[in-house]
Amino acid sequence: MTKPISTVAIIGSGFMGIQIAVRSILYGSSVRIYDVNKEALEKARAEIKPTLDVYSLDGQFKADAEIYQKRVSYFDDLSAAVKDTDLIIEIVPERLELKREVFARLDKLAPPSAIIATNSSSLPVSKIETAVSRRDKVANLHFYAPVMKTYFVDIAGGTETSKETMDAVDAWARSIGCLPLLVKKECMGFVFNRIWHAVKRESLTSWGNGNADYMDIDRAWVIWSGMPLGPFAMMDWVGLDVVYDIEMQYYLDSGDPKDRPPDALKAMIDRGELGKKSGKGFYDWTNPECFKPGFLKPVQ
Repeated sequence: MTKPISTVAIIGSGFMGIQIAVRSILYGSSVRIYDVNKEALEKARAEIKPTLDVYSLDGQFKADAEIYQKRVSYFDDLSAAVKDTDLIIEIVPERLELKREVFARLDKLAPPSAIIATNSSSLPVSKIETAVSRRDKVANLHFYAPVMKTYFVDIAGGTETSKETMDAVDAWARSIGCLPLLVKKECMGFVFNRIWHAVKRESLTSWGNGNADYMDIDRAWVIWSGMPLGPFAMMDWVGLDVVYDIEMQYYLDSGDPKDRPPDALKAMIDRGELGKKSGKGFYDWTNPECFKPGFLKPVQ
């Protein structure tokens, strides 16, 4: 019987790492955040602390801010970060060989009982599992941004993942207030992300081919769906470099030219226009007028 998950190591302190950490901490998990880049680690610390302070005043999570702060620690030493952990979540760029390298290192350093999961948004863990010996203790655990509001998570096993591992990951996801979406049969994109991929692909194709303006696509989406942001604003939010890597994985898997992200997107990335994290992507995130209520609605 696999013991309940209480201590979680997050490998990668970028946008998603921070989001997953905050949710896990608020719901009671002890979280260890690792990054090879010390500056990125300090940036994560600077973002997480005030966020937890705000939630400590929230009626749903009301607790002493110090309690939350005691649940998180930061590491630039991977061995120390994964010591005595129950679950390790890898959140590195969406490149298969890099993920395999990270899994191999984690397999050697982590306790034998620890589950190693990937937050990959497209790559099934079966493509990574041969890098480790504990193939019964690997899984996909894919969160969606923004994690505090989009509270569902894809859960999938590899070819040898045990029922105990799947049960433990499912129970932990529920313990942090998430709805587990079980992938019954392995596929690229898992459950909801497969649908989101289709939206991204068609939006990028329409824009990249010059068929439509990105803001008109976003306006239509906002009106039709009732959501506050459209596909391009959401891609900005995630990071255009991350989006490009994800879309390339679909293309490499299918070989279908329709899955290849447009050259215009790569050109934006090469110019350093990465979205929210760089201040500019499809939208100017330094403009305080952006994304106020009604911003994307057509002018009457």
